[in-house]
This record gives sequence, structure tokens and C-alpha cells, in this order.
Amino acid sequence: MASTQALPSRLGNLPISFFAMVMGLSGLTIAWEKAVSLGNLGLPALPRGLLLLTAAVFTVLAVLYTAKLIRYTGSVVSEFHHPVKLNFFPAISISLLLLAIAMLPVDRSTSMALWMMGTLWHLVLTLYVVNAWMHHEHFKVEHINPAWFIPAVGNVVVPVAGVPLGYPDVSWFFFSVGLLFWGVLLTIVFYRLMFHAPMDSKLLPTLFILIAPPAVGFISYMKLNGEVDAFARVLYYAGLFMTLVMFTQVPRFIRLRFSLAWWAYSFPLAAISIASMLMFEHTGNQAFGLIAAGLLVAVTVMVLFLVVRTLKAVLAHGICIPEH
Repeated sequence: MASTQALPSRLGNLPISFFAMVMGLSGLTIAWEKAVSLGNLGLPALPRGLLLLTAAVFTVLAVLYTAKLIRYTGSVVSEFHHPVKLNFFPAISISLLLLAIAMLPVDRSTSMALWMMGTLWHLVLTLYVVNAWMHHEHFKVEHINPAWFIPAVGNVVVPVAGVPLGYPDVSWFFFSVGLLFWGVLLTIVFYRLMFHAPMDSKLLPTLFILIAPPAVGFISYMKLNGEVDAFARVLYYAGLFMTLVMFTQVPRFIRLRFSLAWWAYSFPLAAISIASMLMFEHTGNQAFGLIAAGLLVAVTVMVLFLVVRTLKAVLAHGICIPEH
């Protein structure tokens, strides 16, 4: 009897943060697509295989979370009103946008469909979250962490596929919204980190998210503007600086107990790797090529490690369990 009840029980505890896994896998896929396109790697099958894996993981999670919504509606509603978990719902729309980017070299029509769904859904979620921030009754300063960047700053992902698909003005709109809230939330997050109690250790991996807004912002700006101008350099070097800050804290991170929050390491590393490849491509500076190669190796090893650890945790019933 216990075994027959285990699956429903775990389904009811399926966390929305699981979609961060899709973001990490998508980021790695796009990074390898870019690396292969730069030439002489001879590994065209690798990004294609990663794309299939990412699409499969997204499909499985989407089916499972839809089943949770139907069977455990109250649990989903509770997550949607949680001051921290709320910010992971836009990870679904961002996953669609990232899949659209990864799919663009393979099938333009599928990429277009994914991009349109992701863009519309992300706009709706952004409006909801911003309204929740403005008229909240239960948010406290200790609830603030870098995961708050996901809903609003995630808008900067839209132009990466939006420009090549032929929607420059829509892309500029979302890019502007993302930059606006990057500045606002960066100030709030650093205020919280500097002047209030330290974050809960299980949320510390989300600090890596600080890399993503300037790194993805640089990639999007390059799509919109097409050249490495002064503002592009500001975005890239801001992302690179935050990467260095995170690397100086590696001893602190490796002491943490594994959780799904560790997937926060993956997408930001992929983003700064892709940004470095773009800098190398547009400037020809070998230093950027070396940085990109090192970061690509790092994110590949990291994602492989995270996949193994996540599978082990799932099999050991260490995930999808009630919170204590």
C-alpha cells in the first residue's frame, strides 16, 4: 500500500523550481550550438542530442506539473502565492523561450511557435508578479533573494530569438522592461544582503543568478544592436565581474547540501559562456576565446554533475517530499 501511495504523494510535492533544470539544460544546449557554429569542433551531434534531452525533460515536467495542477490544485495555488516560489513560475515561460532559441537553427516554424507561447506567457506572468510586488501584504525583506530576478529580468531573453524571427520592436520592449527591473532589483537584493540577516543556506546557490541579467542582456543587445559598442561592453564586463565574485565563493558553495537550488549554477554560467563567445566572435580577441572555452567546460561539467545528483536524489526520494 505504501508504494501505491508514494507516487501521488510525491506528485503533490513536485516543486515548481524543477523547471530551473530546463533552463540549465537549455543554456548548455545553446552554448554548444554557438561553440559548434564558431567552427572546427566537429561535434554537430552534441547540441542536437542536448536539444532532444532538454525538450524531453521539459515535456515530462510539464506533464507532471499539469497533473499536479489537476489533482493537487491547492498545492499549486499555495506555491503561486509563496513569496519565494512564485518567482519560479516564469521559469516555465523562460524555458519555452530558451527552447525557441535552441530550436531556431533546426526548425524555424517550431521556434516561432515556442517563442510566441513563451513571450505571451512571460508577459502575463511579469504583469502578475509586478502587481503582486506593488500591492503585497505578506512580502518581507528576508523573502528577497536573487530568484526575484527571474520574472521581470527574464524579459531580456525575448530578443535572442525575437530579432532573428522578425520582431525587433517587440524585442526592444521586453529588453527595456528587463533592464528596468534589473536596476531596481539589483539595488534591493544588495540592500538585503548587506544590511539584513544572511540568506538561508539552501538559497545561497541563487546568488549565481546575479550573473544572468547582464550576461543575457549583452547577448540580447548584440541581437538588437549588432556591434560591441560601449553599452555592450558595460553589460558584458558587469556579467564577467559577477562571475568572478561567484568563483571567489566556491568554498562556501561546495559545503552546501545538494538541492534543486543548485541548478541556479547552470544557466548563468552558460549565459556568460555564450556572451564570451560573442565577444570573441566580434572582437577577435583570443582572451575572450579562452574565457569562453573555460566557461563552456565548467558549465558542461556542472550540468553533468547536476543531472547525476538530481537523478540520485529522485531515486532516493530526496526530492518531491514535504518541506520541514
